[in-house]
Amino acid sequence: MADNRRDAPFFMTATTQFGLEEVLAQELRDLGAKIERIGQRAVEFTGPKQLLYEANLWCRTAMRILKPFADFYAPDERALYRETGRIDWSQYIRPDQTFAITAVVNKSSFEHSLFVAQLAKDAIVDQFRNRTGERPSVDVKNPDIRLHLHMLENEVLFSLDASGDSLHRRGYRQQTNAAPLNEVLAAGLLLLTGWDGKKPLIDPMCGSGTLLTEAALLAQRIAPGLYHQGKFGFENWPDFDRALWESVQLDARNARLEEPQAYLAGSDLSAEFIELARQNVEAAGLEDFIRLSVRDVKDAKAPAREEPGIVIMNPPYGERIGDEAEMAGLYKVMGDTLKTSFQGYDAYIFTGNLAAAKSVGLRTSRRVPLFNGPIDCRLLKYELYQGTRKARPDAA
Repeated sequence: MADNRRDAPFFMTATTQFGLEEVLAQELRDLGAKIERIGQRAVEFTGPKQLLYEANLWCRTAMRILKPFADFYAPDERALYRETGRIDWSQYIRPDQTFAITAVVNKSSFEHSLFVAQLAKDAIVDQFRNRTGERPSVDVKNPDIRLHLHMLENEVLFSLDASGDSLHRRGYRQQTNAAPLNEVLAAGLLLLTGWDGKKPLIDPMCGSGTLLTEAALLAQRIAPGLYHQGKFGFENWPDFDRALWESVQLDARNARLEEPQAYLAGSDLSAEFIELARQNVEAAGLEDFIRLSVRDVKDAKAPAREEPGIVIMNPPYGERIGDEAEMAGLYKVMGDTLKTSFQGYDAYIFTGNLAAAKSVGLRTSRRVPLFNGPIDCRLLKYELYQGTRKARPDAA
């Protein structure tokens, strides 16, 4: 008999990085989600169980998919313990499973999120012990069930974490250079450019190749969740539907395009970084789609016989004291290369050094505020016109 509950929509929240909320909302819409609210670093949406599975598999800019299931007001410790104890935890955790609670506390009379998590954990464990004499264990590193407790002004919201390990950890990265982009941010940058997955994409400062790898996943229609290591969180839930999950995975594998869809090329001055990039690209099984070479940014060129596409780079920001002159020189070289070798392209520079970015010597047509970890950054867009850009005659 068909399970009608499988199709009943419910509320979910997808978390992301600052500045990628609209991009994530569009990804979810494309999967058939109904967007309820776009917040800061989060998108609330509704859909059925199939969407929960697909969002974990397909969303390139989501960090986690959460399923809220209980909320209450807790003005003090006793209320938090009492109300947590009123939830029937046997619906979410089996006594033989492990669990962990991540708590986030904002504008609340509780000061410490660790204390809140500990108190909630005690209430859960005590309920099991009182009812069955058995209790689930806590495993902070690799729990079967991850719970999120969000407290805003003493309003508590409990959610199940459907993802398990954060979705930005795709699993293809073997090792990285000192300051790599995380995969969610790299995918977000590509989606923010509006790149169509068909035009050439060049990264002349590619480091360990994260932007190029994410570009190949996009172009070849490969679900990033297929690389996920270990189980997703929802695979340990009591209502896990194995047949539905297997069909969602099969659909994702069948969606992959085997013929190269776009010219993707990257280069870097460091042979060591290019070797790292090669290892990451091979681990992702994408070596047929990405060309890599050792080359100084000043020697980078657009490919012959290809229509103009986009050039994108995440150059060093120069965090050390005394780097200013060196960074200004590097950014000037980048600007010169764009002007002479990439006419007709749209160029994007993602940087946390806005002073050095002035040395690029080109006018930006768009500036998107983002963060790379704690660093305040901008994605800067430059339109590189072919030949001289004719000034429009004044409409006298």
